[in-house]
Amino acid sequence: MNVSAENTDRHDYSHRAVWSIALPMIISAVSAPLLGLVDTAVMGHLDGPWFLAAVAAGAALFNVLYIGLNFLRMGTTGIAAQAYGARNNRAIPDSLAQPLILAALLAIMMLLFRGPLIELGVKLLGTSETTTPYLREYSYLRIWSAPASLANLVIIGWLLGMQNARGPLLITVITNGINVVLDLWLVVVLGMEVRGVAVATLCAEYIGLLIGVLLVLKELGKRTPHWVPADWLQLRTYRRLLAVNSHLLLRSAALMFTFAFITAQGARIGDTVLAANAVLLNFLYFYAYAQDGIAHAAEALTGKAIGDRDVSGLSLAVNRSLFWTGVFTIVFTAAYWLAGEHIIAMITDLTNVRRIAGEYLVWLWLLPVASGWCFLYDGVYVGMTRSREMMTVMVGSVVLVFLPTWYLLDRVLGIDGNHALWAALILFMACRSMAMHLWYRHMHVAIMRGLPI
Repeated sequence: MNVSAENTDRHDYSHRAVWSIALPMIISAVSAPLLGLVDTAVMGHLDGPWFLAAVAAGAALFNVLYIGLNFLRMGTTGIAAQAYGARNNRAIPDSLAQPLILAALLAIMMLLFRGPLIELGVKLLGTSETTTPYLREYSYLRIWSAPASLANLVIIGWLLGMQNARGPLLITVITNGINVVLDLWLVVVLGMEVRGVAVATLCAEYIGLLIGVLLVLKELGKRTPHWVPADWLQLRTYRRLLAVNSHLLLRSAALMFTFAFITAQGARIGDTVLAANAVLLNFLYFYAYAQDGIAHAAEALTGKAIGDRDVSGLSLAVNRSLFWTGVFTIVFTAAYWLAGEHIIAMITDLTNVRRIAGEYLVWLWLLPVASGWCFLYDGVYVGMTRSREMMTVMVGSVVLVFLPTWYLLDRVLGIDGNHALWAALILFMACRSMAMHLWYRHMHVAIMRGLPI
């Protein structure tokens, strides 16, 4: 890789370049937790906590499932961005077609085995007898959105790799906007309760897929791709995609386990605690999705720099993304500290849920500081296609930090079980942040010296 900065176009990696990708992705990403807020608020104003608990558990089940399959988005972005940076017109269409084929195969498997998959999730979540029927009702409807959901992951990842952040913005905002409207109509107007939330999501995902296909066709029309469909049927051509995605799958499985563990333990404590945690997790999702806008910019710019063999550009992309991560950390910490109670009150009017959520709000004040850096470095590592390192840090943080911390606090010291869960989550995020920072510095030094990494 060329370590000279003389030919680097610094405008390609300026603060403006970061925000040209980050701002659309932030707007796009913020719409996702806002949808979660609407789901929670609609359920939180029904007669009992079991409606909110069922949707919270069902959403957690599919969030965990799609977190596990998010390698379709991340792996596609890194590979597509490097093809874009290298100006490789054969690799560009391959970087779209191959993950779409993989997504279709995975969606078919999910639908074929939907019964065992959902029942396993219900069993692991351990919801109460009152909540479980509503959870099943939600899940058996929501599962039919899998083909659209997985295809959308690939399309969004590919558009981002093409340095097109407006496309993912359009897909996400339209999808979530339609979802919100259908939520309010089906639940509030037609009284469909849990079933209405599931149907709203199902319809919105397929409309989002249609928008995505149109955007892909428009993007391909800007260039002259070299299509080689025969490559898509040969396993050897999937070697790089499968290598990157296998590590990302294990990394995502570890993260999936963490959030499933938190949900399951909250369910075992009680429906009210489960509902309170669902309210508080909206704080995490809101910050994570907003911060992911910066991480997405880092993915696209880092991948472009790697594809173009531009070390100076790599440094600029990472350092400027780190700067804005610091700004976000300060803003969200202050917002959660000053307005946390008001946000809880906006989400639900259930007195017990509000009270219990307020008891654990202090952990949300610490969350941005602990987690902002690992969210950013996820983007950097994706752009560099360093999925093995991502997997190692994630699995190590779960096994060596999250589980031991929870066990020590909950089972050995006898601290309140929900406080133990939140403390373990904060330390888990902080460990990931530090480990990923140190490993990136090691890789960057190696690149500067022209050494293999």
